[in-house]
Amino acid sequence: MKLCEVEDELVLVVNREGRLHATQGVCSHEYFELDKGFLTGDSITCALHLSRFELETGDALDPPAELPLVVYPVIVRTAGLDRGPEGPLEVNR
Repeated sequence: MKLCEVEDELVLVVNREGRLHATQGVCSHEYFELDKGFLTGDSITCALHLSRFELETGDALDPPAELPLVVYPVIVRTAGLDRGPEGPLEVNR
């Protein structure tokens, strides 16, 4: 897992079995950077309060988080990553 800054927002990039995923980089429950958490199977766990999120959808699986993580499309290019054409990044807080 790697935390990146895109347009002044933190984005977590995860390589899961060769497939890249991107979510908002901070927990939706309380500000805590998710790269300090851990990846187990198809979920990301925030190390602060152990909220768990589904990697594909961003859904909150365990409390105390209730809001999902925003999931961003990933386009792989030879020169790097592009967040896609959707416009400004949104973050649940």
